[in-house]
Amino acid sequence: MNKGTHETHKFGPVYGKDSRILILGSFPSVKSREVQFYYGHPKNRFWKLLALLYHEEEPAEIPEKKAFLAKHRIAVWDVIESCDITGSSDSSIRNVTINDINRILEAAPIQEIYANGKKAESLYQKYAEPVTGRQITGLPSTSPANAAFSLERLAEAWKQILQEN
Repeated sequence: MNKGTHETHKFGPVYGKDSRILILGSFPSVKSREVQFYYGHPKNRFWKLLALLYHEEEPAEIPEKKAFLAKHRIAVWDVIESCDITGSSDSSIRNVTINDINRILEAAPIQEIYANGKKAESLYQKYAEPVTGRQITGLPSTSPANAAFSLERLAEAWKQILQEN
């Protein structure tokens, strides 16, 4: 079995003192690692989905994305700090070291934690929840690999994030 390569998360979380919700992914995709920012693959629907939910233009550049997150009091990070991974495949993730999620929880009034996808949810529940003492709400992945969910279906599932803001 291919054990993949050992990768370390190379860019930090995005949050502010006013962040109310925390959205956690599993680990950055190859494209996100290349661009050094969250949901960097052009077919990932994360930014398009948030723009739809908040009735705004989709942010294109990293500074615009950071401003969008700050405006809507959203924190974004990943559960994993380092792991063995093959490409961008969540199912290949092994030898996990988790991020210190309490870093955000102690700095911001996070009311709810959401997982972008099943892998982020299960990793959080297994490794982070015992440390944070906080539960996570799983949401369907915005990844292009989750082709079963149209943008409209994602929006229906993700609209609950609006209640926290």
